[in-house]
Amino acid sequence: MCGPATHMRKMIMTKITLSVAARSAARLRFGSFGAHLSAAVKTMSDQITIENCYEYLVSAKKEKLNDLREKAYKFMSDNFLQVLRDSSVYGRLTRTERELILTLRMEGKESLMVAEINEVFDRVGSRPPSRERSRSQSQSSIGSSIGSIDENYMIYYYSERAKQWKSLTRIPDEINTKGCGMCTMYNYLFVAGGIRGQGDRNKLSDKVFCYNPVTDSWSEIRPLNQPRSQLKLVSMDGYLYAIGGECLFTVERYDPRADRWSPVAPLPKGAFAVAHEATTCNGELYVSGGSLFYRLLKYDPKQDDWEECPYNNSRKRSADMVAFKHFIYRFDVIREQGMSVFKYNTVVKMWHQCASFPQTIPASFRCAVKGSRVFCVNKHQTLQFIVGEDNERFAETTLGAPLESKGVLLPFTLQLPDRD
Repeated sequence: MCGPATHMRKMIMTKITLSVAARSAARLRFGSFGAHLSAAVKTMSDQITIENCYEYLVSAKKEKLNDLREKAYKFMSDNFLQVLRDSSVYGRLTRTERELILTLRMEGKESLMVAEINEVFDRVGSRPPSRERSRSQSQSSIGSSIGSIDENYMIYYYSERAKQWKSLTRIPDEINTKGCGMCTMYNYLFVAGGIRGQGDRNKLSDKVFCYNPVTDSWSEIRPLNQPRSQLKLVSMDGYLYAIGGECLFTVERYDPRADRWSPVAPLPKGAFAVAHEATTCNGELYVSGGSLFYRLLKYDPKQDDWEECPYNNSRKRSADMVAFKHFIYRFDVIREQGMSVFKYNTVVKMWHQCASFPQTIPASFRCAVKGSRVFCVNKHQTLQFIVGEDNERFAETTLGAPLESKGVLLPFTLQLPDRD
């Protein structure tokens, strides 16, 4: 008796042997070889899985079946996270091959996106009214327990061709959007922590999920070591960092290759009372916010330590903080007046105010960088802030917002397959 792996190997080698025989026969029957080989490659391509993708790749390279080789690389790219944490696959790839499949993964068009998340301080039992039923639905790999589409929060993307927001996928019921943290890495969206239940039954969540825009699927990964709400989730140098949370100073890091969360140096005591903002810049992690809005901390992963950075004099509420090149931009809300933008040069370690928006902001907003612009998004409008060495300013045009959006809109970017 032979196991499934042995049987699969025999099947591959039989098909490849036939294709080699077809090459010889092609000298006598020119023209039939191409069609037979193409059909064989397609059959094998349809059978590629995580368990056998490396063997298909090795066989394709050995027999010079270029189409099958490219199919194997594409499969690894489409399922990069699973490949990354499988040492029997990723550990046997060459450095060039690893770079190739990651490059393939990032080939799509960079798109501005927003995810609807729950307000942390919603009234107990409140639920937004249902929306249109004709929603696009991803093929979830989480399970069959996803509820009605009407009850789910959505993810939208901005179509530059149509000049409007379009729905991409719904967020499954299993994901706790209230008080969760979100970020992107390797062209996946990760969602961690949050609050489960309502009222007295509220419980902090340790669950972590990811969305793959290439396969349009959701999956669950290793949970946090510690349940967290109102945490910040950021990615840096191939790791995820779950930072703090309500009444928490601890920080933990996720290594996708080991599929493991590990504790790192906690935030300094007395850092922030409730919430914070976080971003990464030039391989270092910066955190600001909470009750001491002006304070800025920097985490150095090589030293596993936090240090205090110079602070600016703003005492206003910080809406968000993002990085562009070696600058950090912080957007502070001025009640009934608009907002001010402060820029921190991480090289010379100096702050200065670089722009302002003199109009009342009707709702809280979050920011994301795409190209040379920071997009400030809320339920009413999307402002465009142009960044650069000099002459930072807000663009006159706005992109609007998803018409039926609810909760808070959290913007980010992903490389999407062409959908327009």
